[in-house]
Amino acid sequence: MTVLRHHAFAPLTPPLSASLTPELTTPRVRVLLVDDHSLLREGLAALLDRDERIDVVAQAAGGEEALQLFAEHAPDVSLVDLRMTPMDGIELTKRMRELDPTVRVILLTTYDTDEEIFRGLRAGAASYLLKDVQFDVLVHTIGEVFAGRYCISPAIAAKLAQHVTQDELTARQLDVLRCVAKGMSNVEIGHTLYISEGTVKAHVKAILRKLEVRDRTQAVSVAMKRGLVRSE
Repeated sequence: MTVLRHHAFAPLTPPLSASLTPELTTPRVRVLLVDDHSLLREGLAALLDRDERIDVVAQAAGGEEALQLFAEHAPDVSLVDLRMTPMDGIELTKRMRELDPTVRVILLTTYDTDEEIFRGLRAGAASYLLKDVQFDVLVHTIGEVFAGRYCISPAIAAKLAQHVTQDELTARQLDVLRCVAKGMSNVEIGHTLYISEGTVKAHVKAILRKLEVRDRTQAVSVAMKRGLVRSE
């Protein structure tokens, strides 16, 4: 794992006892688990509870419940599923940071699309891990985040670096792109978004240029890879 210092994001305040090594007499890291799939959540809780350095203090199946438990237990680290409804992990991270700016969040997901990684870290998450991560890597990441550091894999760090250099789409261009992904014509997009067909064409042209693609099909393909649009 590559540990990134957090100068590029909102600062995390490290605790006095920052190490997660068993040799040191540090307090157990208190963890909140948030995932709307109960089987996955409870399985992860059982694994973490076997580690003498970690204490799973609460589990939540959704955002609102997580906020209540976060306020009640004040966990050291929160493991949060990225894709939940109606409140996803990114929105939950923002809400938790409103309650406590020093909150330490690790986003867990089965996806590693560029846009979601960027949005998650920009929202205040300290790490982003795929759910098939090895257990020792997860424990290591919990320790690094507990210590107040950002912990990002080299592959995800590379995606972030590439994202920073890309020309971002505007909110309206994203609306148009999502309509394109649904197979709508320019006329249909104009009716849906209450804009003229000429404006739609201008947005599509800008989208193709920013995504560096030749046509609408390629634009949708690239957008799905980056997480700008999702398959239904």
